[in-house]
Amino acid sequence: MTTIADPIIGSWYKDIENNLKFKIVAIDENDDSIDVQYLNGDIGEYDTDSWYSSTFDYIEAPEDWSAPFDDLEIDDMGYTDTDEHKPNPEDIDIDDYLDQ
Repeated sequence: MTTIADPIIGSWYKDIENNLKFKIVAIDENDDSIDVQYLNGDIGEYDTDSWYSSTFDYIEAPEDWSAPFDDLEIDDMGYTDTDEHKPNPEDIDIDDYLDQ
């Protein structure tokens, strides 16, 4: 079985033969390279010929995909801002809100 899945930056794949999960982090058409980051944090590279002769298939992002990224910020994970933005009570003048 060979790969029919095209490499797409940001997409997750599984090497069925070797049971490895990875994400495409860059594609350099000039250099004919596809850079990947494995679930354990290691970096790898494939050329186009080896990509299409391998056993890769699309997968959903693994539940624990951020585990190898120690310094990952919550914003980098694609989540929305969860901080509550409330005004500082010292900056509020109640007279600004009253009908006069």
